[in-house]
Amino acid sequence: MFATDASRVKALRLEALGDPVAHIAFLDTLEAAQAQPEEFWVDRTVAAALSDQAAQFVAEENSVWIGSVTVLHREGDRALLVAVYVRPQSRGGSILNQLVAAAQTWAERQGCRELALEVHEDNLRAQAAYRKLGFVLTGEASDGANGRELEMVRALPSAV
Repeated sequence: MFATDASRVKALRLEALGDPVAHIAFLDTLEAAQAQPEEFWVDRTVAAALSDQAAQFVAEENSVWIGSVTVLHREGDRALLVAVYVRPQSRGGSILNQLVAAAQTWAERQGCRELALEVHEDNLRAQAAYRKLGFVLTGEASDGANGRELEMVRALPSAV
């Protein structure tokens, strides 16, 4: 990803925030994201492309971005998946698996031993998709701005 991709990053993020379950899937709102200046999107894109603490991966089909995941590594041996989105017409196939695999490879290079994520307790579709990818509920939960979030983790092959 390059700074020149900022408009595409913005467009995909706005699409994700317009999803019917965005209110339980994202901490951001469509209105807040639309109000951000263009430099915000350039900074966000550059940070995801050049940082050793965050990376954004995008799925593309026929030159159209159809999904994205961001992975964060702040400290320790755990990476956190956030901002996961796959266009509705592309769900149910291998796109999510490919995005998570790319995030996993990056996390392993950072020395991580597991991937973690938080999913809203009411987002059953996402929970099922993550279970298919080997994520398991840890029993940990937190109450955030959009409600109760359940923690799920998946050990990385390098940790097994």
